[in-house]
Amino acid sequence: FAALFHHLCASGYLSVSSRYIFLLTGGCLLAGIAMGSYAVLLHIPATGSMLVLLYVSPARAHTWVFALQMSWQTLCHLVLRGTSSSSRVPSTSRPAVALPAIMLFTQKATSLALDIHEGLMPLQLGQGLLKRALPLCSYLLFFPALLGGPLCSFTRFKAPSTAGLAGGLATGRAAPDWAACPTSGHGPCSSSWPIRTGCWMRPSLKWWASGQWQAGETLLSTTTHRLAIFTQTWNKSTSCCLRRLVFQRCPAQPLLVTFAFSAWWHGLWPGHVFGFLCWAVMVEADYRSHPFLGLLYRGTTWVFTQLIVAYILVAVETFSMLCLLWTSCDSILPLSCGLMLLLLLLLAKKLKQN
Repeated sequence: FAALFHHLCASGYLSVSSRYIFLLTGGCLLAGIAMGSYAVLLHIPATGSMLVLLYVSPARAHTWVFALQMSWQTLCHLVLRGTSSSSRVPSTSRPAVALPAIMLFTQKATSLALDIHEGLMPLQLGQGLLKRALPLCSYLLFFPALLGGPLCSFTRFKAPSTAGLAGGLATGRAAPDWAACPTSGHGPCSSSWPIRTGCWMRPSLKWWASGQWQAGETLLSTTTHRLAIFTQTWNKSTSCCLRRLVFQRCPAQPLLVTFAFSAWWHGLWPGHVFGFLCWAVMVEADYRSHPFLGLLYRGTTWVFTQLIVAYILVAVETFSMLCLLWTSCDSILPLSCGLMLLLLLLLAKKLKQN
């Protein structure tokens, strides 16, 4: 399907509107094949968000889309996770595919609404309803980024190409490139975003296209001795989205609120709440601690970072063993960091009073 789209675009058979329709059709087909009847859970919020963006004023669109998406996503988490936990023998894996797709769609829809709210992507009100709705719907459901991949802005999605066809074909990046840029007139658009977005192409192209893929981010996240840097680079697309959506808009305790929202976004299960709360405390402690012994500090904090990340992942992924994890000796390090943070806060408060 993707190869057919590339051939039609390269041959000039598809107009801009036809490319939007092709991407939208591919997304609907992919959702139906991967999720079956659960694809309805994705189409319902897509329809609702598109109607809000078309009919609600830009000043209020973000609030409405955010409330709609998070309410629907929370309901899906409760129903699908509750159904899968009550059934001893899982009958299908499609709910496990549908939930991440809904979570990624929430990220995409809320970011688009925030762009409109901040005036970064003004709606062209002079156009007809269909001309305004088709690009939005195609962006929300286009197939290269439906099931995974970093976030792409709507402006980047519509940006015309500046590269020729030979560039994409020569590097083997043609499929994700053209699929992500429907308004390109003659070939693939810039490869800097699509190669990082095509999650379905990621295993084979990650090291092949290391010049465009920011492999340094992966290396940095595994070698850094700072937990705060690890948090910012581990999933950079999501961290940038959270920083813009929550952190920069929160007047008080933005770090804690951001991690609390992350727990809500992941489903508010006990492991998520505990894991993200622990993560928030550890990051705050990392921000407030200072290097005193140079190389020894770097080596020690690197070990601390890896142990804390492993502890958080175990807490998030193993819901049934939360009590056992809390009573084990593995909790000594996070508890020590929490106590250190408390002492630093008390010391800072005392110095401020003096």
